[in-house]
Amino acid sequence: MSQYFQIHPVNPQARLVHQAVEIIRNNGLLVYPTDSSYALGCRVGDKRGMERIRRIRQLDNRHNFTLVCSDLSEISTYARVDNSSYRLMKSLTPGAYTFILRATHEVPRRLQHPKRKTIGIRIPDHPIAQALLEELGEPLMSSTLILPGADMPETDAHDIRERLEHDVDLVIDGGNCGVEPTTVVELVDGVPEVVREGCGSVEGF
Repeated sequence: MSQYFQIHPVNPQARLVHQAVEIIRNNGLLVYPTDSSYALGCRVGDKRGMERIRRIRQLDNRHNFTLVCSDLSEISTYARVDNSSYRLMKSLTPGAYTFILRATHEVPRRLQHPKRKTIGIRIPDHPIAQALLEELGEPLMSSTLILPGADMPETDAHDIRERLEHDVDLVIDGGNCGVEPTTVVELVDGVPEVVREGCGSVEGF
């Protein structure tokens, strides 16, 4: 049965954030709030965690996983970014955007799109997500919590716990954090292309 933490959405309690990160470091799978919706997350090196996310969401191997980072300083380690793409990302982050970029060799192949060798990069504008990332000191491997058969992400932490209490190790209740997934922008060729319109504004693209 999963643990359940109620963490303040504006001033996250350091003790609970620390406990949550210890669960992540021990290869735990968690549900956590972001600036667009709730998401599933685990350590980048946690192969079993990735498979658990695939099973919960019933994803095939063509799904682009997302690396959720604390800021742009981590981006060059995991993705190839030209100057114009970097400037665009800087203007939109932190925010409700996922950027699809070519992955570097630092990204495990199992996380990349099998044919295109791409990875999603995300920098959320949410105090709980940022507190987790700061304490963890590395990105989270993540996927929006959209359950099979649903069109929109899950929004109620109590409902999430009831549905997934035997599938995840921790549910973080950070209140209602939105009902839309991120806006997805592809930057593989250096030219921005909106491939999914979501919470982030697409004005100016």
